[in-house]
Amino acid sequence: MAENLNKTKYFLGIDYGEAKIGLAIADSEMRIAFAYGTLKNDKKMLQNILNIIDKEKIETVVIGVPKRSGDKNTTYAGEKLGEILRKGKTDVYYQDEIYSTKMARENLKEKGMKKISRMDHQEAAKIILENFLV
Repeated sequence: MAENLNKTKYFLGIDYGEAKIGLAIADSEMRIAFAYGTLKNDKKMLQNILNIIDKEKIETVVIGVPKRSGDKNTTYAGEKLGEILRKGKTDVYYQDEIYSTKMARENLKEKGMKKISRMDHQEAAKIILENFLV
């Protein structure tokens, strides 16, 4: 029983977008999120996420949904993704992601990154996950 108390848990943060899905990972020891990658939002997206959950031994998924904006399509799609993932052994939580993409772009600019649009979704996923872990 004591083994479970000290067991490291792994988290996956998701910035759900109509075209791209940003991903970030973190663990319960460091509680710092790291950008993981960006997936196309296509018919392979769900299987790709499930593969990452399996490969990285993810126990908890945090999906960013805009709580205060009028983007009901993204909110609905993010919640539907959560319902599908919850059918497995994965815990799913929703985190308000209002302004996360704007903050992500600012972070990337400050770091001097070029071609920000390639990295902004995974940086937004990192922000979403870090806000959840706080």
